[in-house]
Amino acid sequence: MPTPEATRERATVLIIGAGFAGLGAAIRLIQAGIRDIVILERADSVGGTWRDNRYPGCACDIPSHLYSFSFHLNPDWSHHYSRQPEIRAYLENVRHHYALDRHLRTGADCTQAEFDADSGRWTVTCRDGRVFDARFVIGALGPLRIPRFPGGIDRTAFSGPQMHSAQWDSSVDLVGKRVGVVGSGASAVQIVPEVADQTGHLHVFQRTPPWISPRRDFPIPAWMRASFRAVPPLMMLFRLLIYLRNEAYFFAAFGGPRFMRRWVQRLFTKHIVHEMGSEEAAEGLIPTYTPGCKRILSADSWYSSLRRDDVTLEGSGVESVTDGGVILSDGRAVELDVLIWRTGFVVDEPLGQMDVIGRGGQSLKALWGNRPRAHLGVTMAGFPNLFLLLGPNSGLGHNSVVIMIEAQIRYVVRALRYAMVRSSEASLEVQQEAEDAFVAEVNGKQGDKVWASGCQSWYLNASGENFSIWPGSTLSYILRTARFDPDNYTLGTRGS
Repeated sequence: MPTPEATRERATVLIIGAGFAGLGAAIRLIQAGIRDIVILERADSVGGTWRDNRYPGCACDIPSHLYSFSFHLNPDWSHHYSRQPEIRAYLENVRHHYALDRHLRTGADCTQAEFDADSGRWTVTCRDGRVFDARFVIGALGPLRIPRFPGGIDRTAFSGPQMHSAQWDSSVDLVGKRVGVVGSGASAVQIVPEVADQTGHLHVFQRTPPWISPRRDFPIPAWMRASFRAVPPLMMLFRLLIYLRNEAYFFAAFGGPRFMRRWVQRLFTKHIVHEMGSEEAAEGLIPTYTPGCKRILSADSWYSSLRRDDVTLEGSGVESVTDGGVILSDGRAVELDVLIWRTGFVVDEPLGQMDVIGRGGQSLKALWGNRPRAHLGVTMAGFPNLFLLLGPNSGLGHNSVVIMIEAQIRYVVRALRYAMVRSSEASLEVQQEAEDAFVAEVNGKQGDKVWASGCQSWYLNASGENFSIWPGSTLSYILRTARFDPDNYTLGTRGS
């Protein structure tokens, strides 16, 4: 039965998600004079990833002054690498500073977005029955929000408390308990050093060791914070230096010549041996794949935690779960009181559980299959007036994704203004040829990049196709999106 018009909320632009991408898009649209916007957020507050992830030690692996909006710099970061509460507080500050509450609708868990060619508008339906209607939709949901668990394992067999790192339960008492951490990825290298002092014994189950660079975090002294407040250009210069260092990292470890990659690998290997005290102790911790083939992690206390007598690194993955523990792939049984899953996120579904229906009833999930694709990671043929932020092939392994978000927001704002100036009703749709050309370009640049050097990672699908990472520097992406390319788009009319 059609939803009565009185129960629909109409807007020019709907933004789905209120993390970095959603808040940034709202701010830039308002500044561009597009004020009829609504932000839909499934939770009761803003923050996205930095609201949901609250595990012990949760922090960003990009320096704070770079992992923030260029238009809203914060001189008062307490540490070079800030932790989750401070990043979430920053996003709350952004929300209030730009008076976004009037646009925000919380508890809006979007389940379906459907384009109607007759009206040229999108209808977005929420789980609680609310319906929103808009000419344009911006998907700003973020890739790190749906926890992934290993397939083929019956987790319900375990009788004790268990949780995913993205769904941390602070009511679970870890003191004196036998705790198992499944996985040794980005969250694990933060959790393990934080909880090791509490647990009776900590088991870390690792299938494949990660490459880890020293973080070298430090508290930002009061004199530096005062200088940044008094002379903002100093803060901008500090941010620029961090950015240039990270860009150089891309050319050294990701896209540079092989001798540079070998040099990086030797440096990382020396670091591991030094941290563990000997080559013998480092055995099992030195990956066999090239650094960057999987995500390079950063940590200061991971290896020192593994040297503790009350921490055991298990070199076999979890094969199954029992009532009182786990069975490893080598057949050994390990008894546990608490089980912590650190097994990543569902990154191959950029729009998550939302069913997106485009022109002619085409389902985006069905169209994508296991290879999400979009022109510049932003627009898809067959889905007029729909834009993604941090969509396919716009993730990073070396620098701040906020830089990519801002570049995409600028592109989307230009696209919306282009469409709105030319018609109050026309729909803007990328041409299939442009989307295909972009995907071919990404695939063509894949072969000489480090993540195609032979390992399995969340960067690639089962066929070895890179659907997630931008195969270049952030500067190259900024230049690619610096202007809206109308020749790659079609302005349609209602009913077409």
